[in-house]
This record gives sequence, structure tokens and C-alpha cells, in this order.
Amino acid sequence: MGDGPNAPAGEDDSGARRSTEAPALDDRFLVPLRGVAVDGETRCAHWDDDVDVVALRFCCCETFYPCFHCHAETTTHEPEVWPRERFDEPAVLCGACRSTLTAREYLGCEDDCPHCGAAFNPGCRKHRDRYFEP
Repeated sequence: MGDGPNAPAGEDDSGARRSTEAPALDDRFLVPLRGVAVDGETRCAHWDDDVDVVALRFCCCETFYPCFHCHAETTTHEPEVWPRERFDEPAVLCGACRSTLTAREYLGCEDDCPHCGAAFNPGCRKHRDRYFEP
């Protein structure tokens, strides 16, 4: 953690977790990100396996969250899925290398980051409809 090419200066490898609620953002990331007990690779209180290293951008607030539970717990509005007409815009953050992926790249990958090869949780396929328009 903290050694990725896009890691902000001052981030440490302590594994410290942070929770941020609107309007605050987690300043360890170069994209706007919120969540509950988020580590330096975007694992959260709800999804904490080695492969849980993605954060997804919600259309409603243009902010990345490790999961839909984090969105529900840190905002006061209803979530909106990423619309199909925006599938070529950055919508996913790889917590391992800090690269952003378009929705199209993420949905088309084989459960690993096309930039660094980090494994993504294959179980996330079951609830992609919570994040992306079908």
C-alpha cells in the first residue's frame, strides 16, 4: 500500500483505515472517494478480501465508493447507477495501482486489472447492476 505510482505524498503503509462521510473525501486517493473503514487499497468494512481492490464511481455524486453499502452509509441520497452513455469515462479505481478504468474496460476485463494485473473479486459480477446500467 502507498507505493503505487499515483499514491499521494505522505501516504504511509500503516494499513490505517478511514471512514469518510459527505462532504469529506479520503485524501489518500487522487479521485474523490468515500467509504467505511477504507484501507489504502480500497478494501472496506463490508468487503475485505485480498481481491476487494476496486472502488466504483456513482453517477449521483460523481464520487468513488468501495461498495454500495459504503455509499448508503456515508451519504444522504439514493444511489444512481453509471449510465451506459458514459461507459467510456473513468468509473472504476483499481486500489492496487490507483489506475482508473472506464466502465467498458472494467466490465470487459477478466476479473483482473488491465494495468497492473491485480485480481478483482469475481463475485462482484453478481451485483454489477447495482453500479452499472445494463
